Amino acid sequence: MKALVLAGGKGSRLRPFTYSGAKQLVPIANTPVLHFPIRQLVEAGLTEIGIVVGDTEAQIREAMGDGARFGARFTYIRQSAPAGIAHAVAIAEPFLGADAFVLYLGDNVLMGGIAGFVEEFERNGPAAAIVLKEVPDPRAFGVAVVADGRLVQMVEKPPEPPSSLAVIGVYAFKPAVFSIIAGQTPSGRGELEIADTINGLVAQGHDVRVSVTPEHWIDTGKMEDMLAANRVVLDRLAGGIAPDAVVENCRCAGAIAIGAGARLERCSLEGPVVIGAGAHLRDCHVGPYVAIGAGAEVERVALSNSIVMDEGRLIDCPGVVDSMIGRHACVRRAPAGARLTLGDHSAVDVA
Repeated sequence: MKALVLAGGKGSRLRPFTYSGAKQLVPIANTPVLHFPIRQLVEAGLTEIGIVVGDTEAQIREAMGDGARFGARFTYIRQSAPAGIAHAVAIAEPFLGADAFVLYLGDNVLMGGIAGFVEEFERNGPAAAIVLKEVPDPRAFGVAVVADGRLVQMVEKPPEPPSSLAVIGVYAFKPAVFSIIAGQTPSGRGELEIADTINGLVAQGHDVRVSVTPEHWIDTGKMEDMLAANRVVLDRLAGGIAPDAVVENCRCAGAIAIGAGARLERCSLEGPVVIGAGAHLRDCHVGPYVAIGAGAEVERVALSNSIVMDEGRLIDCPGVVDSMIGRHACVRRAPAGARLTLGDHSAVDVA
């Protein structure tokens, strides 16, 4: 089997961070979102991975490389326009060939991995399989109608959902999918919809299986989704302090991970917290649920439930909460209770 990861979306819901960067590279617990599906595919034994890219191709290539450090081999596939998930599958046919494959949306975080899903697909041999998640309000998702473990119908963003089972962006297909896509026409929004592809497989009598995951799943489309994903990942943080990190006169409680070369002075850390390599913190209260990126500078700050990206700076802020601070962004004198959303290279200085 091979794998196909979609990493070409513009991420308009995640602005301002996606004005200057790919949404799949925005970090969760100091790890780019795209690393999560890639690592899970490799863990499931899928090492031939195609990555569909768009306008941010150069950033994705630079950040991800050729796949060697993940134990994989990447093939980059350019999608000239965001013409739909099914379109991305169609243009990847030369790479995928006659192999079955897993399709994974690159802006999703699904905890627990997909090894069991892949094993079941290979064992049962259906034409397609889909991972589903029961959600309280599925109206914003593709929704599955299921009978006896098989898909009956997939309905895209229905105002009155026929079930609570959302399609979360992890699929497996055999090559029969390509003939279905070849017969599709664009939807009203001008895209080749994967829902139409799957319904087409069902209409032609193909077996489409479903797997309902009990694991945490988050679609990282908005800032609040990113912070929720950050909490989920940090809850599984093992902790540990790099040998060359300097931690002086600090109080640490809970799971704390501190990267190489970081320096902390007179700080109180309430885990889970992750501090990136080379970060410098002085006279701070940090946590819980905080990720501070590499090279960040945080001084005389109280910070909770927040993400500070690489090289971010916070100075003299007595209570920043529920915030995302972009790369190289600088915040000075934000008031207690401040909730901030700052893109890369931005600045806030409160007189």
